[in-house]
Order: sequence, then C-alpha cells, then structure tokens
Amino acid sequence: MLKLIIFAVAAFVLYKLLTGDKRKKEQDKERDIKKKAAKGELVKDPVCGTYVSLDSDIRVRQGDTVHRFCSYECRDRFLKQIGHKPPAEQVEEGASDSESDA
Repeated sequence: MLKLIIFAVAAFVLYKLLTGDKRKKEQDKERDIKKKAAKGELVKDPVCGTYVSLDSDIRVRQGDTVHRFCSYECRDRFLKQIGHKPPAEQVEEGASDSESDA
C-alpha cells in the first residue's frame, strides 16, 4: 500500500513539473510577442488577430495603409469584407470571359 502512495505522489509531482514547464513556455512566448508588438516589429492580422511580422509578403495596400496577413485565406476574407475580389477569383473570371468570347 505504501508503494502505491509513493508512486501516486511521484506521478503527481512529475505531472506538475511537466505542466508547469509548458505553462512557463507559453507565458514567455506571449510576453515575447507583446514586446515585439510594442516595439513595432509585429502587427496584428485584421481578420484573425494573429501577430504577423512587418516583413510578411502577404499584404494589401488600402490607400496609405498597408494591411499584413498571416495567410492568403485571411487576405481573401479581408478583400471580400471591403468589397474587392481576391486575385484568384479575378484570374478565374478573366479566363472564363476569354473562353466565352472565342
């Protein structure tokens, strides 16, 4: 019986050590993201809220404002929200128009 109690306590301590380490890593990552956002190195994706580097290649210029996105899906959703067609839809429609003219 004593061995079972010792094993249970050891398993509980090991569990707490592992989950505490994971929680600390997540907190450190969140703190790092907040620091970079405060410095202006990261900006928030206007669709999903993910922080994106200023070097992101997925971006849309709207007047003087440049919006950066984490993915093409977010960019396409943003374009639909503001009333523009995503580039893929423009190409597909252009291809179908030229086929109908022939």
